[in-house]
Amino acid sequence: MLRLMLALCLAAAPAAAQDRRTPSHCIAIADALPGAAYIHKAAWTDPVPEYAVRISFVSHASFLIQTPGGLNAVTDFTGFIGSADLIPDVVTMNHAHETHWTAFPDPAIPHVLPGWGPYGQGIEHHLDLGEMLIRNVSTDIRSGFSGAEPRGNSIFIFEVAGLCIGHLGHLHHEPTPEQYALIGRLDVVMVPVDGGYTLDTGTMTRIVERLRSSVVIPMHWFSDLALSRFLTNVQDVFAIEHPDSSELTLSLRDLPQRPTVYVLRPRLLRPAE
Repeated sequence: MLRLMLALCLAAAPAAAQDRRTPSHCIAIADALPGAAYIHKAAWTDPVPEYAVRISFVSHASFLIQTPGGLNAVTDFTGFIGSADLIPDVVTMNHAHETHWTAFPDPAIPHVLPGWGPYGQGIEHHLDLGEMLIRNVSTDIRSGFSGAEPRGNSIFIFEVAGLCIGHLGHLHHEPTPEQYALIGRLDVVMVPVDGGYTLDTGTMTRIVERLRSSVVIPMHWFSDLALSRFLTNVQDVFAIEHPDSSELTLSLRDLPQRPTVYVLRPRLLRPAE
């Protein structure tokens, strides 16, 4: 009987492992491993390698985050990510502008996470999908009616493959010490670099330098001038890379030794060729 129980447990182990999330270190400071290259070009339809995550810059502030087990998450979802026939497992949204949310998400999407709640109250998410944990930190946004809407938007954080991936959304103020603590250590961060629609370049540079993420991905720019201004501001602290791609595949063990900005070019998702 004991042997039978042991055999059943061993047989079930691989299936259970697929749903198990590698623990992350979001609330701890960890140094990246030296001397490793992280970038692998691959189509968004290709399988994601084990212990890795793929990030595809879709448009504006929308990214597709994919896991080895097949989970698909889209940030700042507007209802359109291209001509590909993809129903994400989860989408996040912010309502600063209509280019960051939709009032009519496809009802087939299992999890729709707005970054706002009732006016001034914010919202809290802690969605555990097995391979991926998604949480948020509420922030204030500017409002045309009252000057500011407390807790009207969110920074979303995705814990997957041992990595902490943060999306700053439509950030309108530098996080408070309490918010920095809630955000924790981000290995990867998507940063709006428009220079004014969110925050001025100097303030955004200060935020990025404080976060000290291993990988920084600029987003939400309306001209190469704004992007260049941000890159100039951070080049003394961060290495700058232009991989000529819309996608990155990352793993915890091969993050760059020096904090690095990777300039991806957005591309809407297309059917597999």
